[in-house]
Amino acid sequence: MKLFGVINASPDSLNLDSIATTPHAVSARAELLASHDVFGYDLGGQGSTFQAEEVDPEMEWERLAPLIPVLAATGKPFSIDSWRPSVMRRALEAGTTWMNAADGMQLDGMWELAAEFGCPVVLPFLSGPDPLRMEHVVGDPVAALLEYFSHVLRTAVRFGVRDNMVLDPGTGFAPHHWPWEERYLYQKQVYSNLDALRVFGLPLYIALPWKDTAQHNELLDIVVSREPEYGRAHYPEKINAAEAAYRSRSSTR
Repeated sequence: MKLFGVINASPDSLNLDSIATTPHAVSARAELLASHDVFGYDLGGQGSTFQAEEVDPEMEWERLAPLIPVLAATGKPFSIDSWRPSVMRRALEAGTTWMNAADGMQLDGMWELAAEFGCPVVLPFLSGPDPLRMEHVVGDPVAALLEYFSHVLRTAVRFGVRDNMVLDPGTGFAPHHWPWEERYLYQKQVYSNLDALRVFGLPLYIALPWKDTAQHNELLDIVVSREPEYGRAHYPEKINAAEAAYRSRSSTR
């Protein structure tokens, strides 16, 4: 699995270790992530959790602008996590190489950018129209994923960028009012059925569990066993260890 190490320029991230808001801090964070063999980086200037304060596009860009050159200088691929075409355009023009479309590509402006720049696009499943106000998934989540991606990928075809899509089941998002046990069961069902998304013939990208609990570790083990192409990781060393353990178990079967 190729890992994108998480760097948050938003000060209200739930994972404090990922927050880096100055060029110096981003350089240090990027070096730490690189020491654990990340493929690239994912940088965000607007939080997408329930406690994140929504800022205007100019503020989001002000957070990102001095940090993008630091990541561009590493020579590694890196994405910007945003749902605003104006922010994404400036980021791509400044050297960003991937789009991480936090709104599930709801706006034509995002599709136009994908077509213009021809870059890979992380396309997440959303259970509602607002990344900050997610709704419950009603019924079978796997069926909902298949229906959603079938619909959105038709738009990708229209813009000529279907082959650039990387599918994210959206498990990094969830309504804050879900009890953890419900979120855990939901994620377990999705992760256990990731192979259902192979019907689209596109790479998979998973926002990987980072908390150190028995249930989070179980979820991580399930994801690793499904061998997605890409992962978004706060602690890549944890993912590397889980993958090594999975390979060891597989070799003894």
